[in-house]
Amino acid sequence: MFFTLPDFSDVSLRDYQETMQRPFFSLSKKKRVKPIEYVSPDKSVTVHVSANPEYGMATIWDADIMIYLASHLNELRERGENDLSPTIRVQPGDLLKRVCWGVSGRAYERLISALDRLQATTIKTNIRANSKSRETTFSWIDSYTHLVDEQTQRSLGMEITLSKWFFDGVMDKRNVLAISPLYFEITSGLGKWLYRASRKHAGGNGAEGFTIGFETLHQKSGSESSLPSFKNKILELARANTLPEINLEVIGSETPRPKLKMVMRRYIDGGPAETTSRKVRPASPARPPRSAPKSAPMQLAVADGEEMVDARLTRSLVARATAGLKAVDPYPSTDPHDGSYAAAGAAMPRVRGGRAKDVIEPAIYNAIRTECPGWDLDNLMKQFDAFLNANPNELPRNYSKRFYGFMKKHHERNKYGLPGY
Repeated sequence: MFFTLPDFSDVSLRDYQETMQRPFFSLSKKKRVKPIEYVSPDKSVTVHVSANPEYGMATIWDADIMIYLASHLNELRERGENDLSPTIRVQPGDLLKRVCWGVSGRAYERLISALDRLQATTIKTNIRANSKSRETTFSWIDSYTHLVDEQTQRSLGMEITLSKWFFDGVMDKRNVLAISPLYFEITSGLGKWLYRASRKHAGGNGAEGFTIGFETLHQKSGSESSLPSFKNKILELARANTLPEINLEVIGSETPRPKLKMVMRRYIDGGPAETTSRKVRPASPARPPRSAPKSAPMQLAVADGEEMVDARLTRSLVARATAGLKAVDPYPSTDPHDGSYAAAGAAMPRVRGGRAKDVIEPAIYNAIRTECPGWDLDNLMKQFDAFLNANPNELPRNYSKRFYGFMKKHHERNKYGLPGY
């Protein structure tokens, strides 16, 4: 059993609370193989994360995928959908656009690497332990599969099977917490983790917020940085103070044991309702959106109550969502391996035209037939041509060699959907 996620472009983002304040992910883009060992100060919670030497540990950026899936599962649950399954069918292009990774071929490769890490990383924890079990061992996802139509060989997307531990947790509405749509624009690994921890700790504490020592924060993050280096990075984040929704204040910065105070901005009198990323410059308050009167602020529902959001956030989100839109709809993906290119290619002028056998150099054509058997080369060449037409800067000097490289990658990624594999 599986289900397909519909297009929820306006779905409110939800994060899984039990993973927000403890060290479940690597905070570095560099490959990490050193395990994470965490024991809470009162010894009641343990988390052990181990990495596969080949793939490395799942990163805080890989967690974007889990947030995407958790958000949609939560939406379906709230809509009253029955028989939800941990096996989910997704379109890679939709996922990549939602988490702001882009939809290029490189972004698709990044997605595959992230899924490999999520599947290969092993977590052992006593969170949600009960009388029948002291701890649970799992990976973030149990498996993922590329789907291909047997008749046309077109991509049908991917199936991702979530671990039972994660799926069961998300299905309990008490375990999910709303997060800002600007979360995906945080570029720092430590910044992403700090936002999640702050949202979890400070979200329900009103104007008092939450204060925590740097040493404890360092332990909870699982960072490989030394404590002095970690302190400097936290001080930099606090000085910039650009994390969405969260106001950061360092208490006793000149003392040997400084603390970090986190407060939701909506609780600060006179403070901004939201801080956008540095990449987006909020519009002037004197120029409200045409679609709404000046006196009508935007409302966002969150897990711990209703909040009123400044009109500047509304305009920044609309500007971001509509940036780059044209009068004519663009192609749904810039990844030539995305099945949506098959339809696009039929409507576009071909780069070369003709049959693959007539266009590709004979030696290369024979090599493709030998090394990548079982594919309809004429159909795949249409997808490849569509990619080139949509990306003029990618036009190759040698068409045949470039198509050969495309086919080798396509075959390696999708060969297990062919009969006989």
